[in-house]
Amino acid sequence: MTECTQGSFAFPAVKRRQVEADFSGGDITSDGGLLLLRQADRRLGLLQAANAVLPDPRDARYVQHDQLTLLRQRVYALCQGYEDLNDHDSLRQDLAFQTAVEQDQVLGSSPTLCRLENRTDRATAVALHQVVIEQFIASFAEPPEELILDFDATDDRVHGLQEGRFFHGYYDSYCFLPLYVFCGDQLLVSYLRPSKIDGAKHAWAILGLLVKRLRQAWPAVRIILRADSGFCRHRMLRWCERRGIGYIVGLARNKRLQRMIEEDFAAVEQHFKATGKKQRTFLDLRYGARSWRRRRAVIAKLEITAQGRNPRFIVTNLNGDAQALYDQVYCARGDMENRIKEQQLGLFADRTSAHHWWTNQFRLLLSSLAYVLMSAIRRMALHDTELAHAQMSTLRLKLLKVGAVVLRNTRRVRFLLSSAFPYQALFFTVAKRLAPG
Repeated sequence: MTECTQGSFAFPAVKRRQVEADFSGGDITSDGGLLLLRQADRRLGLLQAANAVLPDPRDARYVQHDQLTLLRQRVYALCQGYEDLNDHDSLRQDLAFQTAVEQDQVLGSSPTLCRLENRTDRATAVALHQVVIEQFIASFAEPPEELILDFDATDDRVHGLQEGRFFHGYYDSYCFLPLYVFCGDQLLVSYLRPSKIDGAKHAWAILGLLVKRLRQAWPAVRIILRADSGFCRHRMLRWCERRGIGYIVGLARNKRLQRMIEEDFAAVEQHFKATGKKQRTFLDLRYGARSWRRRRAVIAKLEITAQGRNPRFIVTNLNGDAQALYDQVYCARGDMENRIKEQQLGLFADRTSAHHWWTNQFRLLLSSLAYVLMSAIRRMALHDTELAHAQMSTLRLKLLKVGAVVLRNTRRVRFLLSSAFPYQALFFTVAKRLAPG
C-alpha cells in the first residue's frame, strides 16, 4: 500500500498573500544557543572530566562516535529541551549540534546513545558524583567561610516495571525516592534510591563523604547540615556534634512538645482573639527524645491564624536568636525545592523510564551534568542581568532557543542568528563573559 507524506502546508492568507510552509529550508537550526553551552563546557571542562572517569569498553577500531562526543550530544540536548533519545535521530543531522560537539559528521543515533546508557554501573555513578563535587570546589576563587548543605528527598514517579520501583504510600504511586544535596543553587548529589526505604537512608554516609572531601579542600570551612524533619535522626545529629558540624533540622511535633508549649500557646491565642490578626512568637526549649542520649536545643514557632494553630519545631546546635535562626536560616531551605523542580521539570531528571537500575541512575546524572552546566552559565555570565535568577526553562527559552542559518565550508562555520531575536545584547554579553580568560 502506497504511503503519502504531505510535504507542504497551507495556512490562512495574510493580506491576499498565500501562506505556505514546508521543511525544505536547509541547514537552519532552532538551537543557536548551543554556542553558549559549548563555551561554558569548555570553560569548565565538565564533560571532558566526565569522559575521563568513564570507561569505554568498545574496540577503538570500530568506533565511529567517541564517548566524549556522545556525552556532549546527550547533555547539550537536555539543556536545549530534548528529553527523548528518539529526538537524536533527527538532531544528529543538525549542523548546530555537530558544531557544538566539535564534529563535522552525522552524530550518534538513538541506539548508539542507548548503548552508552546501558553500559553504566555503580562505579560510573560514584565517578560522576566525584566530577560534580570537584566542579563545585573549583567554582570558588577563595576558600568559603561557611557552607550550608541542603538535604532533601523527592518522588520520581514511574509507570513501568523498572528495577527497584515500589509503591510509596505517602506519594500514592509507584516511584523512586532520589536524594538530592545542594549548596545554595549548586548541585552536589543526585542519588537514585528505591522508595521502600526511610527517606533519610544513606544520608548520613553521603554527609560523611562530603564533609571529608570539603575539609580536604578547605580545612577551616564551617559546614552546616540543613534538612526537614525526615532527616532528624539521632545518630546523624550525634555524628555532627562529634565532628564539629552545625545542624538545623526540622523536628516532627509530638505530644510532649505540644505540652511544653501549651501555656505559651494559650497566651498567643488570647492575643489573636483580641486583635484578629495573625500572631507569631518563638520559644527556646530543651528537649530530649527517648532515643536521644541527651537533651538538645529546640526552637518552637508558635503561630496562629484564622485557620487555627500552626506550631513548628526545629532542632539545632547553632547559636543565635530563635526567630532569626528559623526565618533566615531554616526557612531558606525552601529554595532547594525550586532547584529540584528545575532539574525534574526543566532538565528531565525524572526521565527514568529505562528498565535497568543503573541506567536510570546514569540518566539522573546526565540531567545533573546539564544542571551544573546551566547553573554555571547563570552564575558566571548572567550576574547583574535580568536573567540572574531565572529558572532553567526561562534560560532555555530566552537565551538558548535561537533560530539561525548555519553555513559550513572547509574554512569556517557561520551562525546567522535571527535578526528578530529580542535578547541579542544579552547573548553577546554571555558569550563574552564565558570566553577563555
